[in-house]
Amino acid sequence: MALLVLVRHGESQWNLENRFTGWVDVPLTEKGRAEARRAGEKVRHIHFDRAYTSVLQRATETLDIILDVIGQTGLPVAYDQALNERHYGDLQGLNKAETAEKFGKEQVHIWRRSYDVAPPGGESLKDTAARTLPYFQSRILPDLRAGQNVLVSAHGNSLRSIVMELDHLSREQVMELNLATGVPIVYEFDPELKILSKRILDA
Repeated sequence: MALLVLVRHGESQWNLENRFTGWVDVPLTEKGRAEARRAGEKVRHIHFDRAYTSVLQRATETLDIILDVIGQTGLPVAYDQALNERHYGDLQGLNKAETAEKFGKEQVHIWRRSYDVAPPGGESLKDTAARTLPYFQSRILPDLRAGQNVLVSAHGNSLRSIVMELDHLSREQVMELNLATGVPIVYEFDPELKILSKRILDA
């Protein structure tokens, strides 16, 4: 048996300000740090063998807080931009309401909610999956196959790519998938990597 725990980082400063963040390296808010502590409490019962995170501080700080709460600060951690958030290109830093005024509400909705239409200079969800999933398959799945428990701290869109793969979601289904900040998702696998259970620890 092996466990995979996916956690979207706690609230960031630009989440609070309703801005497109992407690869801009903004910090957590105090609420985000509290969300990370709560996430740690919810997975305190799990002994992890390895952790993975993006290189952006909102994800790395979330991971650091979780590991501190569960008393596993010496855990081996891999950092990789393959797990970074979707790059929003020219939209990065813009308030979402202002972006709708500038480009039109319908166009912004297409950029945010279509699977394969990218904003100017940025990535679509399909593009994000094209870098996240090969990393997941080559680095994380072998750990799970070896029976290890793995913790991943990353972002809404990189994690949506992974959930899409694990849950066999269609393009339409994944566009309706929203991952809350600081809420652990726990998958249990058998030795053949068949999913035995999935739990969202939001209670």
